Amino acid sequence: MSVTMRIIQQFDAANETAFMELEKKFAELERARRDYPKGTRFQPIASTEPCNTLIWQCDFDTIEAAHATLAFFNGDSAHERLLEQQQPYFRQVRVEFLKNLDF
Repeated sequence: MSVTMRIIQQFDAANETAFMELEKKFAELERARRDYPKGTRFQPIASTEPCNTLIWQCDFDTIEAAHATLAFFNGDSAHERLLEQQQPYFRQVRVEFLKNLDF
């Protein structure tokens, strides 16, 4: 069963520019390192989520692989340095796991 993991980050709208500049650095890190999962980023236009939200999502073969990625992020020093800079802008963060239906 494949799954999609979404990391949904609502940020302080007044600091959108600074938040997005840091998010660009996360994207550069993903591109530069082969060991990073290659996610897709979205920002809502019309959604149940407010516009000051960034959604990162990636597909995984198993839920265990998705959980391993969260552990990888938590243990990676480059990721942690960027996260430390970005955290003051967070209003809330949550992680979702979605089962991909292959009908």
